[in-house]
Formats: sequence, C-alpha cells, structure tokens
Amino acid sequence: MFPMVTGFINYGQQTVRAARYIGQSFMITLSHANRLPVTIQYPYEKLITSERFRGRIHFEFDKCIACEVCVRVCPIDLPVVDWKLETDLRKKRLFNYSIDFGICIFCGNCVEYCPTNCLSMTEEYELSTYDRHELNYNQIALGRLPISITDDYTIRTILNFPQTKEQSHNK
Repeated sequence: MFPMVTGFINYGQQTVRAARYIGQSFMITLSHANRLPVTIQYPYEKLITSERFRGRIHFEFDKCIACEVCVRVCPIDLPVVDWKLETDLRKKRLFNYSIDFGICIFCGNCVEYCPTNCLSMTEEYELSTYDRHELNYNQIALGRLPISITDDYTIRTILNFPQTKEQSHNK
C-alpha cells in the first residue's frame, strides 16, 4: 500500500510542478503582449543605425599616403592600392584605391589602423546589386558621401530601441 501512496504523492508533485511551469510560460506570454511589434515596413521606414555601426567605407584620396597599412591589417588582403614612387620627391604617389564590398567582411581593421584617418565607416548599409562587379568601388565611389537617412523626408526613421505600448501612448 505504501508504494501506491508514494506513487500518488509523486504524481501530485509532478502535476503541481507542471502547472507552475505552464503558469510561468503564460506570464511570459502576457508580458510580451504589451510590447510593440519589432518589424518595420522597410523601404518606407528605416532604423537609425548605432553610432559605431560598420557600414560602407568612406575614403579621402587627398589624405592617403599609400602606406598600405590597410592592406596589411586586412584579414583577406582586400584593399587594392596602386602607387608609384616619385624618386625626386622621395614620396609615394597614389594612383588608384579600390575595395570590393562583395568580399569585404566589414571588420573595420583598415579604418582603425589607418595613420592618416583617410578611411572611415559610414552608416550606409544598402549595398545590394544585381551584378557583383558593381560592388567593386574605386576611389571615386569610395569618396562619395552617403545620404543620411535622417535627411530624407520620404523615409520615416525609427530609433533602434524597443518601446512598450504605454511609452508610445504617453508621447
């Protein structure tokens, strides 16, 4: 008789434990019901990127001294630097600088180690094309400044932090 009683006690304990787990998961579900949706309508709404976002690389041709530090620190040896040594000035003359964003892993090493700060990361992340050869940017394309999404009146910008329904109704 005692094994049957202990079996009922174990069954009761397991039932209480299962009910507690179901109650906890139900409370989590109810707490998430109070939040706003995370999805955005992409072409018409865009997220404002964070301050340290690593987007497309911007290049300033006049500042570059063709030292090739960016090539040496790049894990995939990606930037292509064409230069010629000017013997009378004992200086390197930069001819061409290009980066293929189809291969770039956006690690930011080239920007971090550049001694003249001629490279910087922008907030531009829309680099998709139908032809991968269009992702090979030369110094002219790299020198183009991106259009800030906060300046475009046709796009509604959304901050990158979650809000609850109560916070959005109070505004």
